[in-house]
Amino acid sequence: MDEKITAVLEAYDALIREEQTQPREAPGGRDGGQDRRMRAIPPETGRFLNILARSLQAPAMLEIGTSFGYSGIWLAEAARASGGRLVTMELHAYKSEFARGMADKAGLAGHIDFRVGDAVAGISALPAGLDFVFLDLWKDLYLPCLEAFYPKLAPGAIVVADNLLYPGGEDVQRYARAIRRKPGMTSVLLPVGSGLEVSRYEPR
Repeated sequence: MDEKITAVLEAYDALIREEQTQPREAPGGRDGGQDRRMRAIPPETGRFLNILARSLQAPAMLEIGTSFGYSGIWLAEAARASGGRLVTMELHAYKSEFARGMADKAGLAGHIDFRVGDAVAGISALPAGLDFVFLDLWKDLYLPCLEAFYPKLAPGAIVVADNLLYPGGEDVQRYARAIRRKPGMTSVLLPVGSGLEVSRYEPR
């Protein structure tokens, strides 16, 4: 990581620590309340994603759930290092704009395509040939997103889904069962961060 990226990651850490000292808002669904909190994957998950993505050659990468852009920094650094490119999708424009600003400060904005809108519709509009997918959005959307991106995976593609252990729940378990039933998918649950379902696609 160069100095610009390190500084941005440290800035995110400071924002997250500051917010953790504030009173919690009442849950407000997808349009407010908890959805406006600065939530992010832990650093060990970011490093793990970066290592995985860097192992690919010029990957076409997809992040489903930009949020405020922390995980995108780790993925975009891998995209830059490996000659790839990251498409990141977010429902809320204010989050995407914040993420874009932080990526610009990190010197990575040129390696990211920021898209705003419905995730399933956005995935459906993508061309085939995805080499890496990171899934971290509302958990009831995991399964619909899987059905949308699965036909677009390239041979050897890696798929990572977050929050399988914490907070967990039936939605992520449904996703785990579904991806393990998909032809050509090999999957394992790893106790990294909040629990990651890591899958690899090798068509028969």
